[in-house]
Amino acid sequence: MRPVVTMESCRRYVLLVVLVLFSFVRNISSSVTHYSIPEEMKEGSVVANLATDLGLDVKTLNQRKMRLDIIANKKYLDVNKETGELYIVEKIDREYICNTKSSSTCYLKLEVILESPLRIFNIEVEILDINDNAPQFRRDAIHLDISESTPKGERFSLSNAVDPDVGSNSVKTYHLSESEHFNIEVQTGRDGSKFAELILKKTLDREQQAVHNLILTAVDGGTPARSGTVNIIVHVLDTNDNAPTFDEVIHNVKIMENSPIGSLVIHLNATDLDEGSNSDIIYSYSLYTSEKTQQTFNLNPSTGEITVKGMLNYEDFRIYDMEVIATDHGATSLSGQCTIKILVEDMNDNHPEISIKSFQSPVNENIELDTVIAVVSVSDKDSGDNGVVDLHIPDNMPFTLREASDNYFELVVSEPLDREKVPEYDITFTVTDRGSPPLSDNETMTLELLDVNDNVPQFPRSFYTIRVMENNAPGALLSSLTAFDPDLHENQYLVYFILEKEIANTSMSMLFSINPENGNLYALKTFDYEIEKEFLFHIEARDSGSPPLSSNVTVHIVIVDQNDNAPVIVSPWRAHGSVVEEKIPRSTDKGSLVAKVIALDTDSVHNSRITYQFLQVTDATLFSLDQYNGEIRTMRMFSYRDPRHQRLVVVAKDNGEPALSATVTIKLSTVETVVKAYSDMTEVPLEYDIFSDLNLYLVIGLGSVSFLLLITILVTIVLKCQKPKPSKAAPPCRNSVISERNSTIADSTLVSNDAYWYSLFLAETRKGKLVVRQPVPKGSRYVVSSLPRGTGLTDTSDSAASTLQVGNGITIKKCTHHLSILSRMLLCAVNML
Repeated sequence: MRPVVTMESCRRYVLLVVLVLFSFVRNISSSVTHYSIPEEMKEGSVVANLATDLGLDVKTLNQRKMRLDIIANKKYLDVNKETGELYIVEKIDREYICNTKSSSTCYLKLEVILESPLRIFNIEVEILDINDNAPQFRRDAIHLDISESTPKGERFSLSNAVDPDVGSNSVKTYHLSESEHFNIEVQTGRDGSKFAELILKKTLDREQQAVHNLILTAVDGGTPARSGTVNIIVHVLDTNDNAPTFDEVIHNVKIMENSPIGSLVIHLNATDLDEGSNSDIIYSYSLYTSEKTQQTFNLNPSTGEITVKGMLNYEDFRIYDMEVIATDHGATSLSGQCTIKILVEDMNDNHPEISIKSFQSPVNENIELDTVIAVVSVSDKDSGDNGVVDLHIPDNMPFTLREASDNYFELVVSEPLDREKVPEYDITFTVTDRGSPPLSDNETMTLELLDVNDNVPQFPRSFYTIRVMENNAPGALLSSLTAFDPDLHENQYLVYFILEKEIANTSMSMLFSINPENGNLYALKTFDYEIEKEFLFHIEARDSGSPPLSSNVTVHIVIVDQNDNAPVIVSPWRAHGSVVEEKIPRSTDKGSLVAKVIALDTDSVHNSRITYQFLQVTDATLFSLDQYNGEIRTMRMFSYRDPRHQRLVVVAKDNGEPALSATVTIKLSTVETVVKAYSDMTEVPLEYDIFSDLNLYLVIGLGSVSFLLLITILVTIVLKCQKPKPSKAAPPCRNSVISERNSTIADSTLVSNDAYWYSLFLAETRKGKLVVRQPVPKGSRYVVSSLPRGTGLTDTSDSAASTLQVGNGITIKKCTHHLSILSRMLLCAVNML
């Protein structure tokens, strides 16, 4: 029955605990903090205040995630994170935790781990023994056979009592019941254990007493003392005077750990000089041999062979001491004994172990160099080189291992990290011992990287050229300008903008629009190649990071021309839908210039190339038409068979696809009057027919009145047309053509975007022809229209009044209408003359 722990003993233990606490409270985290507590303390009992002893702030324990690790044991202790106190979670039984008596001390090893910053404190709690176990004998009774011839003073080994307690609470002494033949002597073994030897103090006489019953009492040193008893039955035998003896009294044997079961350790040999049954020997363990040894090795009682019975582990038990007794078969058996010490040799049979104490994941990709990512501890139970371990991680990783203390390593960042290249790392910690062959173990941890906005958006190209056909529909998709950002989440969400730029007081945002989400570029208006030919602006892509990053790209919009303008016949001039009438003398020579057709096209160079050809002709053998310059010339002289009237239909066709065209009908009438024709482009004076003397004065009077009236009307119209009226450029009419080129052409009255320009206006009167030459000012951008027939003008300065200036892009349709009316009035006046 276990004694009750008194209050006095508790006070002594508590005092001892307090003394130990004060002796170790100033230890730094790299040393070991020691505490001592008695076993069997109640649950919830406070051992010590760790926060005070370790110099920690109680308020930060929860924030620093304080935790307690008990190495290789159940969780008997824990820490109150609110007060910092170390308290009992479960009752501690010292005999259960430390089940070996090889050491008088029993420790619980603890680790206190805190984070931010990381600190590890080593703590040892010594479990003090209390006298809660009574001594016990392994057997209920001890039987001894003693020959009557045994001399006094002979000693007999008795089974020692076992007490799980240690120190003063273990077996202290033995008491033997009253006997005149026997007494005992208490001996101390090598391990400090107490055992008793039975001593024969008086010669036995089997005839007087064959059996002696003794009571052996084992008493421990606790307060109060506990005891246990065993019956000793001594059988007195007849004489067998020769005891067996061994060849060697002491044997030292070495054996490798993990030797297979059944392996031979040693073959003992004992001899007995007696004969017969008194010489037959049986081997057995002495009572001094521990149960652990008997469970590990098997002794053959007949042969004396000792073989391996259980697993040998160097890390658990290194030395086995045993005592073997050789007993004969005589009527009174005699025995001899020998001592055997078996030394277990270490082999590399334990794999090294890895323990991840701390691991930080995920981390930002821009984490600073030399930052600690993980703390790892390693261990190996083997000894010597077999217990020396090396820790390493795979090569070509941006990390390195740094030894922090004994068997503790820190994993630190050694190179810059980039999530866009490697989003995560599988880090394998491999620990290898130095045994032969070496053993290893590994642990793999995954480190995730968090994205940082460190990449600007990137366009596939730095310059985009987009060709847009003119006359496009408003809102048409022109192109998709998509940038790429390798970052994640909001750092890769892109927004697109058009960088504002004004062209001719027009913002780019009024001409184009871009979808801010996908970069689709749209046209907001219909473009006209003849007005706008290209645009150059920038588009920016900006991510949504903090701070945001951006890049831009140059966009070049090229307006592509369509053949949307038909040629316009500007010479010979005629009213809309009317037929041009020309008169030529029948005496005209072969190759003479009859008329010149001039057409203009405002499309691009390719679409505006014009060719001329006859669509209808009265006599194909009489006239020829140059397909490039539109000149109509005679191929032969007129004959009397040729009709008086010739009808020519000329078509002017551009080079577009499909081609557009315009036609003009020329009605030629041959006259008998001799008029000199000019095939060149020189200025000549106006020729008049000779009037009769009777009509001369009448004609001069009427002509003067008509001339003054017409001049007045002409000046009024010209002044009216010269008023500035800002408007968009309009297609050329029959009286005016807008030029898109700056060119200076001497001796020219027409400016065209064709490869050549003509400056001839043909005017006829009833009396002759007037060829007018008007120089074009340098750098001007206007066209001089053809003059109507029969104006009667003789001076180029007067004809200049009919010139229409449109270089500023102003449409003057009203002026053209007024000039048409004026021309008709001039024709009427000339006919009257």
